Amino acid sequence: MKTTAHAPRIRLSLFLLSAGLAAVACQQDLDQPEPDPPWMGMTGLPFSETDDSAGILVVENARPADTAMLDWQIGPEPTVTIGVVEGEGPLMLHQVRDATKLPDGRIVIAETSSSELKVFDSAGTYLETWGGKGEGPGEFPSYMLQEVWPWPGDSIVAWYSPGWRVSVFDSEGNHARSFLGPGVGQASWQVGRPRLARNDGTVLTTLDSESADTALIEIRDGEGGLHTSLGYHPKRRPVYFSRELRLALWGDLVIVSSHDKYEFRAYADDGSLVRIVRRDHETRMPRAADILVSPTLRPELRIPMEREMLSVPQSQIAETFPAFSWVMADAAGYLWVKEYQPPREQRPVPLWTIFNPEGRVLGFLETPVGLNLWEIGEDYILGHIEDELGVEYVQVWPLERWGT
Repeated sequence: MKTTAHAPRIRLSLFLLSAGLAAVACQQDLDQPEPDPPWMGMTGLPFSETDDSAGILVVENARPADTAMLDWQIGPEPTVTIGVVEGEGPLMLHQVRDATKLPDGRIVIAETSSSELKVFDSAGTYLETWGGKGEGPGEFPSYMLQEVWPWPGDSIVAWYSPGWRVSVFDSEGNHARSFLGPGVGQASWQVGRPRLARNDGTVLTTLDSESADTALIEIRDGEGGLHTSLGYHPKRRPVYFSRELRLALWGDLVIVSSHDKYEFRAYADDGSLVRIVRRDHETRMPRAADILVSPTLRPELRIPMEREMLSVPQSQIAETFPAFSWVMADAAGYLWVKEYQPPREQRPVPLWTIFNPEGRVLGFLETPVGLNLWEIGEDYILGHIEDELGVEYVQVWPLERWGT
């Protein structure tokens, strides 16, 4: 009974002692702040943000669950389709390499086979052709036209290989000037290859050789002069499932990444590294049996090649499958990363991880089957597709963004 009589006082003493210890612990927490725990984004996906010792923002993301589909909608069918099954004229597309949409809605298609820039209105009606085969101003060598990009002032730029000369056309298709390309006494491999055209009138280039395992990445101004160097970065290695260099424009930033890691390093205009974005992914080791020969080859060619692939030594195969396939940013500043699928495990519908402009994962998004994305606007996606007969089309699909 004595213990019962004194129990309330003992419990009160223990309570006061616990409260005092908690207060001391809280004061210690204030004096020595702990690292921020992972946060939960708008979609409930965990991520963390830290500044490393150099002041670089590092954003770490967990991999979304397979069911974490983003609440965006790509229309059930394209709003514009350019290309025909048979016939003649500009609607017959062959070896289309790139396309872009101008601010007024016109679509410019770079066709390698004709060395022409074909221009269509916003509904897909043919308007005119710029460029063409030749060596003169505004012309392109036969079968060399590569890419077309928007340029300041509603102009465009287009370039060709192997000389990597960039031609500027105004909004009416008049050739204004050309820059980059080899100088006097230079070979084509000694000059930077244009890769991306930036909104400020500069061009991202890479310079490498077949034997080098790194590439020099530079930003060149509109006259071809050096604007900024981003230094040397790892490039493709001569093995199966090799790492490959991936470049993208993310607003004012330039993304440089190697697709053997799920990591994107973003550089500012002055060449400084300012942001690193990562996402968890499963690492898997490829084997010789994973090497896939094109299923379109005739059986008498494909079957012997597949047997030969089984004897490829492990030393000629990368240590892991690529972490992702492709990366690009849209006009609203969101980052689109195409998920990698091993050759023998291809899913029928392309799957993309979408990051917001700060580098936080929002979820997954599927794009139309067979569509090779070239450009993503605020309310559309533009790309290239082939049918079962190999007929080529350039398509524009509507994009609605919800819940962002």
